[in-house]
Amino acid sequence: MEEEATKYIWEGAIPLQIKLHESEITSFPPPPPLMILGLRIGYLPLLVPPLKAHFSSTLPPGTDNVWFDYKGLPLKWYIPTGVLFDLLCAEPERPWNLTVHFRGSPGDVLTPCEGEESVKWSYINSLKEAAYVINGNCKNVMNMSQADQYDLWQSLLKGNMEGYLKISSRLKLGPFGEDSLPSEASETVASSRPSRIPVRLYVRSVGEEIVDIEDAPIIDSWDKISYINRPFEIYKEEGGYVSLKQALKSLLPETFNTNSSQEESSTNVKDPNAPDFEDDNAKLRLVRVQGIEPDMDIPFFWLANCLRNPEFYLHICVFISKQPKLR
Repeated sequence: MEEEATKYIWEGAIPLQIKLHESEITSFPPPPPLMILGLRIGYLPLLVPPLKAHFSSTLPPGTDNVWFDYKGLPLKWYIPTGVLFDLLCAEPERPWNLTVHFRGSPGDVLTPCEGEESVKWSYINSLKEAAYVINGNCKNVMNMSQADQYDLWQSLLKGNMEGYLKISSRLKLGPFGEDSLPSEASETVASSRPSRIPVRLYVRSVGEEIVDIEDAPIIDSWDKISYINRPFEIYKEEGGYVSLKQALKSLLPETFNTNSSQEESSTNVKDPNAPDFEDDNAKLRLVRVQGIEPDMDIPFFWLANCLRNPEFYLHICVFISKQPKLR
């Protein structure tokens, strides 16, 4: 099942319909939009070569400074395409309609992107951060040969899962196991397993008055999304494992009440199969990981092993009823 899940992630793609912004069209009739598949684990700037070829005949003179927007919101280029889609489309939109700009990047919102090299080094830096979370250092990433670094990046560009796994396995950044913090009997075996999971959370408020998630208001500013980097340490639960629900309550204490006694004594018991839960602070409306809305009782270590991105971060999109007050 783990192999099938990993293959699903690497083969996952989002159908995109990308049009050129009207202010940059210099020909008549205007060019048609480009229909293209964007890899879930990829990044929007990596689509620039086919976009440039498609729109080159109509572009105004000037230096390219490519950026994308969705319904007026400039898209952060260093967030994986699949995460952007899961976060911004409360109701999945297929094809996903984006606008590309070749001029006038909004420097107050977006950091500059110099093309593939910028994306590559952003990916490598995220890989170093993840390695530090997992192992307490990033020596294995820092000590990669130039050839391995090149091959690792090329495998991501081309969606080559086998090539990626061959090189990434040398970095010793997993797998995570439910026995990371074990009983004495399995201590030796489990001690070699990483127990700290690098997690990136994207928390979006949809409003308390929204009944159906597809009616969530359009995001017009990144100020309406909380972007949080937090490690999660796997630990043994008595008689079981750490679930996604338990992990979220630990990762987002500002949003979810972690008082277990309150939860256990509550008489307002909801359907155990429902994906949301309530407390004094917020109501969880939806959780997405790699386009999937996982069961809240799924083992968290399984998500980390099977649904993480190639930079070893687990990206989780969280939709709540009201915005958290971060500490």
